Amino acid sequence: MRRQLFYIPFSLTFLLLLIFILIFGLGSLFFGIVVSAFMKIGFSIEDALLILLLSLLGSSINIPLATLRSDAPVVRDTYVRVFGVSYKVPFRRVIRNETTIAVNVGGAIIPILISAYLLMKFPSSLLLAGAGILIVTIITHSVAKPIRGIGIATPALVPPLAAALAAILLTSIIHIPDCPIDQCRVVTAYAGGVLGTLIGADLLNLGKIKNLGAPVASIGGAGTFDGIFLSGFIALLLI
Repeated sequence: MRRQLFYIPFSLTFLLLLIFILIFGLGSLFFGIVVSAFMKIGFSIEDALLILLLSLLGSSINIPLATLRSDAPVVRDTYVRVFGVSYKVPFRRVIRNETTIAVNVGGAIIPILISAYLLMKFPSSLLLAGAGILIVTIITHSVAKPIRGIGIATPALVPPLAAALAAILLTSIIHIPDCPIDQCRVVTAYAGGVLGTLIGADLLNLGKIKNLGAPVASIGGAGTFDGIFLSGFIALLLI
């Protein structure tokens, strides 16, 4: 006698309801984590939600800044038939590539404005933040890879991990009287994650972009909470 070992002990409608609750719960958890990260750097819950909304909407907006042009030689084989015999003859031609340099609103402009606001609000943390930005810039630039047809790619977790560790180490070693450790740590982590990634991954590799054949190179990355924006708030969650 055959036995059915695997079966759903409830109706399909209830299963779909559970899936919906799970997705909604995970989404709410994600938004809650992001909001708590921004509240950690002094924003109210209303401000955090506004930043989240603007970043979500702005992540699909890329503002063009310039167009880079480059000539790439392409060699293709052609065949010439003479007296019934085919001969392979290499044919060389030059293809002009154009790459539009753009800046992403949600992934670059908004995080840069937040970093500038924090540095102006807490000027005593400027020294540590500058050191954190330098450390993240060096690490990010060392792991950033130019990929033909795409642009510059960076491992997603390297910049925020570097920013968080740099903030913890710097605030543990260097003590500034007018800058409480917690305050300096969050400013250093966020500014390092954002500006260090921006400089190390994007700005220092601008010279390589025009030869990669990518139609668009967006500073800050396109997509929801991508690139630089992620580096900033993930760094906050890690400290």
